[in-house]
Amino acid sequence: MNEGVEWAVHSCLNLAWLGEDRAVPAAKLAAFYELPAAYMNKQLQALARAGIVTSTSGPRGGFRLARPPEKITLMDVVAAIEGSEEAFRCTEIRHRGGSGSGSAVSGRGDTPCAIHTSMRKAELAWRRELASQSIADIAATVDEHSPAAAERVRRWFGDTRT
Repeated sequence: MNEGVEWAVHSCLNLAWLGEDRAVPAAKLAAFYELPAAYMNKQLQALARAGIVTSTSGPRGGFRLARPPEKITLMDVVAAIEGSEEAFRCTEIRHRGGSGSGSAVSGRGDTPCAIHTSMRKAELAWRRELASQSIADIAATVDEHSPAAAERVRRWFGDTRT
């Protein structure tokens, strides 16, 4: 998974803390973590294409969450940044070379590849876990372990509400 996923999840968390009425420029979100603004913008554009954030242009423009944080899962963010392709791609090498289809290692051509089956099972468990956690869940966990985090974010972004 590339670092853009981490950046996107943190940005969604910050936008959740700032509320739906506040749009934040990509450059400001990037500056909060001292990250390159152009690359942060690329991640935010991917989130916008996936319907996770909306973008508003103009002097008070920027990004905001497109739906409540309870309705945005970690899997939504991962899929927006990484795509929805399977992480493991079986190319059936068991049928090549010395391991060819007559070999005990490869098994018969009509049996599923045991490695692919195991990897798919693990990926489905991973995807289910990510889909079970929302941005709101992450915010609640952060609030539990670092109660001042949301207020620090709001203060840094110039949000004066308490």
